Amino acid sequence: MGAHLRDNRPKSRLLALGSAGALVTATLIAGAVSAPAASADSRQGRDREAVGAEIAAAGAAKAGVDWRDCPADWGLEKPIQCGWVSVPLDYSKPNGKQIQLAVDRIGNTGTPQERQGALVYNPGGPGGSGLRFPRRVTTKNAVWANVAKAYDFVGFDPRGVGHSAPISCVDPQEYVKAPKADPVPDTEADKTAQRKLAREYAEGCGERSGAMLPHMTTPNTARDLDVIRAALGERKLNYLGVSYGTYLGAVYGTLFPGHLRRMVVDSVVNPSKQSIWYQANLDQDVAFEGRWKDWEDWVAANDAAFHLGTTRDAVQAKWLELRATAKKSPLGGVVGPAELISFFQSAPYYDSSWVPVASVFSKYVAGDTQALVDAAAPDMSDEAGNAASENSNAVYTAVECADAKWPTSWSKWDRDNTRLHRDHPFMTWANAWMNLPCATWPAKQHTPVEVGTHKGLPQVLIVQSTRDAATPYQGAVELHKRFKGSRLITERDAGSHGVTGLVNPCVNDRVDAYLLGGKLDSADVTCAPHATPKP
Repeated sequence: MGAHLRDNRPKSRLLALGSAGALVTATLIAGAVSAPAASADSRQGRDREAVGAEIAAAGAAKAGVDWRDCPADWGLEKPIQCGWVSVPLDYSKPNGKQIQLAVDRIGNTGTPQERQGALVYNPGGPGGSGLRFPRRVTTKNAVWANVAKAYDFVGFDPRGVGHSAPISCVDPQEYVKAPKADPVPDTEADKTAQRKLAREYAEGCGERSGAMLPHMTTPNTARDLDVIRAALGERKLNYLGVSYGTYLGAVYGTLFPGHLRRMVVDSVVNPSKQSIWYQANLDQDVAFEGRWKDWEDWVAANDAAFHLGTTRDAVQAKWLELRATAKKSPLGGVVGPAELISFFQSAPYYDSSWVPVASVFSKYVAGDTQALVDAAAPDMSDEAGNAASENSNAVYTAVECADAKWPTSWSKWDRDNTRLHRDHPFMTWANAWMNLPCATWPAKQHTPVEVGTHKGLPQVLIVQSTRDAATPYQGAVELHKRFKGSRLITERDAGSHGVTGLVNPCVNDRVDAYLLGGKLDSADVTCAPHATPKP
C-alpha cells in the first residue's frame, strides 16, 4: 500500500507469476468440484486453477528441493541453504510455462525430537523478499530463539520478486532519480503532470513485464505457497505473515484450509473485498496521519534531546517550514518534498525509526543540512539497491492492480483524495500517485477472494497494535470475524508496524505457546504496549 506493507523499512522511494497423469487429474477434479468455491467469479476458471495447484504441488512433492550453499552475492551466510521451486506461471495451465521461485532455509536448532517442521515466512509488500528470515537464527535473534528450536525457518522470494522471475516497470536508475515533483498538487496542471507519470508507469510495466502481469495476484502467490509446502515435504503449512503477508495468509487459509497447521498473522490487511485495494489505501492515509501525530508528540516530549519544539504544533510547524524550504529549492539539489516524505514516513511506520528520523531532523534545524541530504537522497552509485527498490515497487503495483478492479474515473480519485488531504495531509497525495497506475492498468484485473472459514481451517493467531499506520486496526478485527475460532492479541496504545518481532513478553510468550504447543488463550487478549524508544 502507499507505504509498502512490510515489516522492514521500505527502501522504495515513493513515485510519488501418460495415462497415469490423466487418472490423477480426474481424481483431483472430482475433489476440487466438491471443495467450496472460494469466490463467485467464474466457477470453472477457479476450479481449473485449484486443479492446477494440486498438479503443481504433486510434482513439487516428488521433486523436492535441491538444497545447496546460497550464491555468494545473496548475502546469506552458512549454514543457510538455498534452492528453487518450480511453479506454473498460470495455474489454469499447470503444464505450461514454469517460473522458478528462490527459497532458503535453516534447520531447527533443537533436537530432531523437538522438530515440528518448517515455518514459512512472508514479510509483506507486496514486493518484499522473505529470504532474510533464516538470518533470525544466524544473528541469534532472541525473540525467535524458542521457535527456532522447533522449526526450520524458511523464506522465499514471491513470484516477480528478487530472484524469482523478477519484474520491472522502469529503468531503476531513472526510478530513483531525484528530486521528484511535490506530491501535493498546487494546480490542475500539477495533477495533469502526475496523471501522465502514472499512465507512463503503467505502460512501462506492460512493456517490460507484460507476460507476467495477469498472473501477479495474491491467489497465485497463495498457490505458490502451497507448492512450496509440498516441495518441503510438509503435509501441512506453518506460516508467519506480516503486513501484506497477512493478506497472503488469509487468502491461503481460504483456498487451502485443510493444508494449514498453524498460522500467525501480524499487522493485518483488511481482507474485505470492498477494501482490496483502493479503500485500503485511503484508510491508510488516515492512520498514517494519526501515527505521525504520535511521533510528533514524542519528539515534543523529548525536546531536551531534539530541540524541535515542546508541543506537537511546534514540531509540525518546523516540518512545514522544512517542506516549504525544500519545495522552493531542493536540499543539496536532490531532496524535495517527495524525498522528505519518503524518509520521514518511516517514523510513523516503525518505532525503531523514531530516534534516527528525529536526530536527522534535529541536525537540520541546528544547521546541518548534509545529514538530511545523506539520509533522504537516493544513492545513484548503489545500482543493486536501486534495482531492488524498483523491483519492489513494480511488484507492489502489479499485485495491487491485478488483485482487484480499480476505479478508472479520475474525478473519483480526485474527489476522494482532495477530501482526505484536508485533514490527513502527511501521506494522502503521495499515496494516491503511487497507486494511480492501477487506473490505467494494461492487464486483467481480477475479483478478490471472499476470505472466510472453510472445512479444516485451524485456529489462527492474529496480532495487531491499535495505532498501526500501514495496516489500520480494523483489518485485524475483520479477519478475526471471518476466521472462526481465531484469537486476537491487541497491543494497545502502540503502533509500530510488525508486532511479533518486538520485545513485548505479553505478545512473545503467546506466539511461542501457539507455535510450540498449539496453545491459545480461551478469549482474546489485550497487551500493554512495548517500550517507547528512548532518545
